[in-house]
Amino acid sequence: MSAQVATLTLNPSIDVSSETDTVAPERKVRTCCERIDPGGGGINVARVLHRFGTDVEAIFLAGGATGAAFAALVARTGIVAHAIPIADDTRTSLTIHERSTGKEYRFVPEGPTIAQDELRACEDSIGPSRCDYFVASGSLPPGVPEGFYAEACRLVRQQGTRFILDTSGAELRAALEAGGIHLLKASKEELDRTAAEAIVRGGQAEYLALTLGADGALLVTADGAFFLPALETQPVSTVGAGDSFLAGMTHGLASGCSPLDAFRVAVACGAAATLSEGTDLAYPEQVERLLPQVPTPERIT
Repeated sequence: MSAQVATLTLNPSIDVSSETDTVAPERKVRTCCERIDPGGGGINVARVLHRFGTDVEAIFLAGGATGAAFAALVARTGIVAHAIPIADDTRTSLTIHERSTGKEYRFVPEGPTIAQDELRACEDSIGPSRCDYFVASGSLPPGVPEGFYAEACRLVRQQGTRFILDTSGAELRAALEAGGIHLLKASKEELDRTAAEAIVRGGQAEYLALTLGADGALLVTADGAFFLPALETQPVSTVGAGDSFLAGMTHGLASGCSPLDAFRVAVACGAAATLSEGTDLAYPEQVERLLPQVPTPERIT
């Protein structure tokens, strides 16, 4: 039986994606194939976990007219949701796929400003959260201090919950300084192998999954570093591949898999996401088809 998972998204967004032949300045760019999805790191992880049948609750901040629309989009997915109201408007992000070049253009606002009472309400929701794994993923909106994820880790660990984190920049550094992370997911833009191994060796994170784009991924554990190559696919869109990777890793762990087997699921899940259009994510049937192509992780020296 799968363990219970909660996800936290402090800066969710209404994700709009569409296609056009050519992106050009100073004229109307006609688009087609529009999609509108609820997005943000933790929401995307929850969407994929829900598709796998994992018992998941999504905690998120949402406000204004766009916040109501965002909550409605989440409700449409069937995910169990806990919305924390804020005064400012939830952001809207835009992804445009240019058919003539195959390039993707992503426009991502910084997000709403969070008031101190709204932040306290969020902390109050995190503390009593009863789950086996707590996934905090995504950027911090304005008004949220850099150490918030470190505090969230402290709160959930008091309940005996394993804390999983995917973030970057100053908030990542603050969380690492505090330590206590069960699984940290990072990209090659944020950490290299040497830094990842030092983090695990220093006890700041028990496991560290490092995505390397087309070069594959690493899982660093106390037993060493393990490598998996990227699967060869014909990508439709790379949006949400990292979130799908993290969802696959979390699903594997929550289902009782070993970290190395969960790592295999993560790689298949990340590859599956590239087969979905726009802001859509990985589907279990795609993962099941790709998983036999994922080899046993190779220990590297």
